[in-house]
Amino acid sequence: MIAHDQILPSLYHLQRQNLAGKITIAARHSKMLRELAEAPRFRDHFPGHTFEAHPGLTDDPHKSYPDMYKRVIERMLKHQLVVVATPETTHNEIIRFALEHDQHVLAVKPLVMTHKDAVAIEKLAHDRGLFVGVEYHKRFDRRSLEAKARFAQGQFGDFRLGEAKLLEPWNYRDSNFQNWFTKENTDPFTYIGCHYVDLVHFVTGLKPVEVSVRGVEGTFPNGNVAYMWSAARVVFDNGGILSVINGLGYPDDAAGSNDQGIILWFEANGDRGGGAMIAHDDQFRGVQYSFAKGTAPKLYNFVNPDYFRLVAWEGEGLKPVGYGYDSVEGLVRAASRVAAEHDLAKRQAALREIDARGLIATPANSAYNELVTEAARLSITNDGRNVRIRYGDSAGVEFA
Repeated sequence: MIAHDQILPSLYHLQRQNLAGKITIAARHSKMLRELAEAPRFRDHFPGHTFEAHPGLTDDPHKSYPDMYKRVIERMLKHQLVVVATPETTHNEIIRFALEHDQHVLAVKPLVMTHKDAVAIEKLAHDRGLFVGVEYHKRFDRRSLEAKARFAQGQFGDFRLGEAKLLEPWNYRDSNFQNWFTKENTDPFTYIGCHYVDLVHFVTGLKPVEVSVRGVEGTFPNGNVAYMWSAARVVFDNGGILSVINGLGYPDDAAGSNDQGIILWFEANGDRGGGAMIAHDDQFRGVQYSFAKGTAPKLYNFVNPDYFRLVAWEGEGLKPVGYGYDSVEGLVRAASRVAAEHDLAKRQAALREIDARGLIATPANSAYNELVTEAARLSITNDGRNVRIRYGDSAGVEFA
């Protein structure tokens, strides 16, 4: 899904600009690759661009190739870029394999499921001078960047309370989600709530110290049981609290494709006493379309033009715009910058600078996200018990 909607069109456009070379996609089944290759958005808007498929597009769609990514990575030249756009439970194995074969990595969020694995990835990448970036695309939203800058200027004060929501469409239940988004593997907070926990840190610099998540179970059409809804409470190190609700349940007939946003409340400091607020309505940005009958699945639609859209440009086809594209471009440029250094010490210096800047999420500067994920999984599988996060040399999670 994310390969079709965001990553592949971004890479095709980077290829147009000579910022990306040959693209190869590996999957377990040829069916998914054939659907990507034949998708109208690529055929119509990226003429002349395609990818090398493994397994081949004509292979038996029912045959499974669980180790195909290994075969592809093993044949790659050193210091290329491996994009990991798979369920989060598979990330650790794939990322480590890529690093062990001297490849840079771009991974969709969350990076991995445990802090221990994130630390191991950070060390392996640093020792080999390899870039690992996590695609938290909300960091590249101009509104997030604006809020971060204004917070740094002291225009809000101390974070005290917040509410965030991200409800994905009901039709996810009929997709491939029902094969992996199961109760024992993940939950809505781990999958998408992490975006907003990361965003609070990105804007304020605060770290989460306690997590509790309660899940509501449901059953996919294929009979698999999952947490379809979740409600989380995240406490930060200044005592501020963020409430996050997530789920696979936004009505398919409702306007827009999802429901998401965040509101943060602050107390101003000193003689600037009083309250302050940041409010982002992320699925609706003032754009409403009512389409002619028969021209769109939904006749009345809230439109978010800021995340990812294909628009006219001076070249052939259409080009991607929005913070979804900006995020992929930023990560690819960072990987290219590191790869351009042939000396290990210089690559490591470049990595430290990227980590310190903090715009791009890396294992070194965002491992708190893995602590949150680990805490969330411990909490949701124990009926919402409070879980405390420890930092430092003995970083980990434990029941409060």
